[in-house]
Amino acid sequence: MGSINFNNALGVHSDAMQLRAKRAEILANNLANSDTPGFKARDINFQAMLDKATKKQSASSANSLAMAATNNAHISSSSMGSSFSNELMYRNPSQPSVDGNTVDTQIEQTIFSRNAMDYNTSFEFLSKKFKGLKSAIRGE
Repeated sequence: MGSINFNNALGVHSDAMQLRAKRAEILANNLANSDTPGFKARDINFQAMLDKATKKQSASSANSLAMAATNNAHISSSSMGSSFSNELMYRNPSQPSVDGNTVDTQIEQTIFSRNAMDYNTSFEFLSKKFKGLKSAIRGE
C-alpha cells in the first residue's frame, strides 16, 4: 500500500483547478481582443492537458527518484506553465469576420462561464475533501 499524500487524497481536482485557471486567462484574453483586427481566438484541449498532467503526476509518484531543486536558481522540471504555451490551439470560427478576427464573443462567453462553473465545482470537491481530512485528523 502506498503512502498517503495530497496527490492521492485530493485526486484530479487540484490539477483541474490549475488548468481551469490557465484556461480562464486564455478565454479572457480572447474576449479582451474581440475587436482587435486579425486576432485569432485560442484555446486548449482541457481533457488532453488534464490526462497529461495526471499521467505525469502518477509517473512521478511511482518514481521516487524525482528531480529536486537545491537552489532557487534551478529551473523547475515539472512546471505546467512552461509547456503550456505549446498546447495552445486556434479556434475555428463559425463565421469569420471581414477584419480577420476569429473571436465570437457569445461562444467565448459561454465557454468562459462553463469553465468558471467547472472551476467552482472542483473547488467545492476540494473543500469537502479538506473538511473530511480535517475530521479524520481530529478523530471525528
